[in-house]
Amino acid sequence: MSEQKRDYEAIIVLNLQGEEGIDDKINAVGREIEDEGGKLEKIDRIGKRDFAYNARKKKSGYYVNYFFKAAPDTIAKLRSRLRINPDIYLQSYQRTAE
Repeated sequence: MSEQKRDYEAIIVLNLQGEEGIDDKINAVGREIEDEGGKLEKIDRIGKRDFAYNARKKKSGYYVNYFFKAAPDTIAKLRSRLRINPDIYLQSYQRTAE
């Protein structure tokens, strides 16, 4: 019996080392979501934003919003996989209304 997939929104903040290669980083996160069984529906590039304060010696990051369907246990797997990725500065997940 397969688990019911739910709608999720992920806000991922990417580390910036210049603007080059940002497309590859965005696509790599999308592949990670799909590799864990999620189905990408939409990717919104919010863009570069300055942080309110310098945390971990970073002044800004590139914000990307991912909308996808996934089983509930997928989120924990994604968090652990993306936590070790040096291109990811911050990740936040929220279940959206269906």
